[in-house]
Amino acid sequence: MLRTTLAGLRLHKSRYVTTVLAILLGVMFVSGTLVFADTLKASYEKSVMGSATSVDAIAVPEAEEGVDEDGFALEPVPFDDATLDDIRALPQISEADGLVRGEAVLLDAEGRAFGFVPPAAVAFGETTRFSASEGELPDAADEIALATSTADQTGFGVGDTVTVLDPEQEKREFTVTGLVNFGVDGSYSFGGAVVFAPDTIQEMTGATGYSEINVRAAEGTSAEESATAVATVTGTEVLTGAAFGEEMAESAGAQTEMLRVALLLFGVIAMFVAGIVIYNTFAILIAQRQRELALLRCVGAKRGQVFRSVLGESFVVGLVASALGVLAGVGVGALGARFGGQLVNSDVTAAVVVSPTAVIVGLLVGTLMTVFSALVPAARATRVAPLAALRTSATASGLEKGTGWVRVAFGLLAFGASAALVVLSRSMSPDPNGLFVVTGAALIAFVGVVVLGPLLVRGIVRVVGVPLRRLGVPSMLAVDNSTRSPRRAATAMIALTVGATLITGYSVISSSFETTLTEQLDEQFPVDYQISAQYAPEGPNAAAPEEGVDEGVAEEGDLSEASLEDGAPEEGAPEDAAVEETAVEDAAVDEESGDPLVPSEVQEKLAASPLLDRVMSERSTYLEDDLATGGMALPVTAYYDAEVGTDIKGETVEGDLADLESGTVVLSETYAEGVGVGDTFTVPAPSGDLDLEVAAIVADGATLWGAVIAPEDFTAAFPEITESRYLHLRAADGADAAEVREAVYTAVDDYPMVQVMSVAEMKNQFSEMMDIAFYTIAAMLGLAIIIAVFGISNTMALSVLERTRESALLRALGLAKGQLRRMLSVEAVLLCLIGAGIGIALGVLFGWAAGAAVLPGLVFSIPSVQIAVFIAVAVLAGLLAAVLPARRAAGTSITGALASE
Repeated sequence: MLRTTLAGLRLHKSRYVTTVLAILLGVMFVSGTLVFADTLKASYEKSVMGSATSVDAIAVPEAEEGVDEDGFALEPVPFDDATLDDIRALPQISEADGLVRGEAVLLDAEGRAFGFVPPAAVAFGETTRFSASEGELPDAADEIALATSTADQTGFGVGDTVTVLDPEQEKREFTVTGLVNFGVDGSYSFGGAVVFAPDTIQEMTGATGYSEINVRAAEGTSAEESATAVATVTGTEVLTGAAFGEEMAESAGAQTEMLRVALLLFGVIAMFVAGIVIYNTFAILIAQRQRELALLRCVGAKRGQVFRSVLGESFVVGLVASALGVLAGVGVGALGARFGGQLVNSDVTAAVVVSPTAVIVGLLVGTLMTVFSALVPAARATRVAPLAALRTSATASGLEKGTGWVRVAFGLLAFGASAALVVLSRSMSPDPNGLFVVTGAALIAFVGVVVLGPLLVRGIVRVVGVPLRRLGVPSMLAVDNSTRSPRRAATAMIALTVGATLITGYSVISSSFETTLTEQLDEQFPVDYQISAQYAPEGPNAAAPEEGVDEGVAEEGDLSEASLEDGAPEEGAPEDAAVEETAVEDAAVDEESGDPLVPSEVQEKLAASPLLDRVMSERSTYLEDDLATGGMALPVTAYYDAEVGTDIKGETVEGDLADLESGTVVLSETYAEGVGVGDTFTVPAPSGDLDLEVAAIVADGATLWGAVIAPEDFTAAFPEITESRYLHLRAADGADAAEVREAVYTAVDDYPMVQVMSVAEMKNQFSEMMDIAFYTIAAMLGLAIIIAVFGISNTMALSVLERTRESALLRALGLAKGQLRRMLSVEAVLLCLIGAGIGIALGVLFGWAAGAAVLPGLVFSIPSVQIAVFIAVAVLAGLLAAVLPARRAAGTSITGALASE
C-alpha cells in the first residue's frame, strides 16, 4: 500500500499543485512571523544590552512612598554631587559619572516649539551607557546632539544648526554634532531628547542633581560586587548593567510579543482557509477515485489500509509543502525585519534569527493541518464498496447529496442564535467585552453558512442565473454546472467567504470610526484652527512626559489628545523671543495651576485679521478645594465670543446648552452628582461663592468638562485671568485657505511656544492613519483570499478532469474552444461572486455590530468604494482561477477524450 500510495503521488502530482501552494503560503506566513519577531527581539536585546553592558552598574534614584500636596505620587530625588563623589571614592569603582536631566524647548524648522511637551534634555560624562550612533557627543557650549527619533521627526541632521530656548525663553543656537539612539527607553521615546555638553545643561534647563549614575568596576571587581558597593552609598537598589538591560529589553519586548501575536492571528486565518482548501481537494479526489479504491478493496486491501493510504498521501503532501513554506517564511521574515522594523520604531541591527521553534512550528502546523483536513475524506474512502469497481463511469459521487431537513433546521437555528447575540450586544452599553459577544455571533453565523452552503449556492445561482442564461450557451451551461454539485461549490466558496467577511468587516469598522470621529469634531469644534501653548512638565527634574499627558487626558477629553488637555499642574512660559529683556515671570501662565496660556497679543492680532470670521477664546481655571465635588479639583471654563450650544457643542444628558447665560452653569456628569437641571450649584470662587442655576448636564469625555459658566460670570469671579488656554479660530467665508494659514502663523511668529493646530490637517492625518491601518490589515487578510482563489482554481481543475468526456462531447456537438473557456470562466466567476457576496453581507453586519459595541454614538458608514473593489477583485479572482483549467479543457483531444476508458 505504501508503494501504491507513493506511485499514485508521482503519477498524479499535478493534482496537488494548488494544494501545495495553499499550504506553502499559510506556513510561510506563520514561520515568517516567528522569524520576523525573533529578529526584532534580538535587535532590541542587542541595542539595549549593548548600551547597558557598556557600564558595570547603574544606580537610579527611588521615590518615597506617598503623594504630594496635589495628590500626585512623589518624584524621585536626584542624587547630589556628594553621592557621586562617595561612589567614586569606593575601592570597587574605577570610574563613575552622573546623568543630568531636565527639559528644553527645541524649535522645529518653522520656528515652532517641537512636540506637545518639551523633549528631555540630558548631559552625561565619559562614563555612560549612551554613545553617539552617528557623529560625536557634544563637547563645546554651542554643540548639541539629538535623539535619532527627534532627528527623524524634525528633519535635522549632523551639521545642522538648531535653536533651543533657555529658561528665560531666549533663543540659543547650537550645532548638531551627533545623533544618539536612546532605543526603547520609554522616558526618552515619548517626547524625544536632546543632549547638551555637561557644562551647558544647567544653564539651558536649570536642572541639578543626577537622574542616573553609571559606574565601571575596578580591575578584579565583578559587576555584581560593584553594584553592591554602590548600593551602600545610594541606599537604593542598584542593578548591574546586564540586569538593567534585561529589564529594559523585557519591557520593550512586550511590544514585539504583541506584534507577534497579532501577526500569528492572521497566520491562523490563512491556515484555516488552507485547511478548507485541503479538505475540498481530498474530498473531490476521493470521490473521483472511487473505482481505484474499489479495485484496491477487490484485490485484498482492508478498510484500515485504505484509510492509512489516504492519510499517508496527505502527510507527504503536507510535509513537502510545509518544508517549502518554512524556507519561504525565512526569506519573508528577513525581508520583514529589514523593511518593517519601523512598525515598532526599531532599527534592526541583529542578524536574521531562525530559531528551531520557527522551523518546527511551521512544519507541524502545515503537516498536521493537512492530515487533519484529510481525515473526513479518508474516512469516506473506507466506505467505497468493492462493487464500485464494476462501474464504467468515473464521475464522482458522494458530494452530490442534497440538503436534508435536519441540516436546514440546524442552519436556521445557527442563524437565529447569531441574530440573538447581535441583539444582545446592541442592548449592552458600549464596552470592549461586547466584541466577544459579536465575535461569537459571527462564528455561529459562519457555522450556519457552512451548514446551509449548498442551499445558499443553489438559491443564489437560481436568482443570478436568470440574466446569465440570456447571455448565450456558455453562460447557460455555466449556470447549470454550478448547481450540479452544490455541496462541492459551497465548500470551495466558503474559503473565500472567510476572507471577504474579515476584510469587509474591518473596512466597515474603519469607515464608521472615521465618519463618527469626523462628525464629532465637526459638531463639537466647528473651527479651522486651534491655538494653545506648549505644555512643560513642572520643575527641572520632573517626571517623564507620559505622566503629565496621561493625567491631562484622564481629566479632559478635548480635541487633540495632548495639547488640548487641561490636566495635572504643569508649567510653561510662552514669551516673545524677540524681546530679550522680558523676564520669565511676565509670561502667560495660570497662577493657580501653572498651565501655560496664550498671550493676549496673539489674540489681538488674530482678532484684527479680516481673514478670520471668529476668534473664540477659552479661559479656564481649577478650584482645588471644592467640597461640592467630593474633593476633586473643579475645572471652571468660559467661552468668550462664542455661543455654547451653537459654536461649542457637547452631548447633552439633561437640559439645553442654549440656556447657558449669566447666573447659570453647565456641568459634566462627574461633577453633577446629586444635582439636576434647575438646582443650584455653588462655584467657590476666590472672590466669593457663585450660586448658579444648573442649565444643562453633558456627558463626560465630551468637549465641555467640569463647570462651564457665562463669560461675564467668569470675569467677575476671576478678574485676574485675562488670557486664554485655547483660541478657536474660524476662517471667514470665501477666504483663501493658504492666506488664512499664513495669517495665523504670522500672528504667532514671535511666540515660538505657542502652537497652531489645523483641524483640517488633523482630520487628514487621522484619515491617513486609518487608511494605512486598513491597507496593512487588508494586505494581511489578502493572503487568505489568495489561498481561497487557489482552492477555487483547484476545484475547477479537478472538475475539468472529471468532466473530460463531457467537455469533449460538447466540443463534438459544436461548442467552440473559446465558448468552452468562457463557460468555465463564468462558472468560476459565479463561484467567486457567491463567496464574496456572502462574505460582504456578513462583514457589513458584524462590522457594524463590532463598531457599535465599542464606540458610543457610532455613525454607521458603508465603504461602498472599497466594497466595489472587493467585488471587482472577486471577478478577477474567478477569471484567474479558471485560466489553467479552461486552457486544459480546451486543449484536450476530442477523439481521445471520447475513447472508452
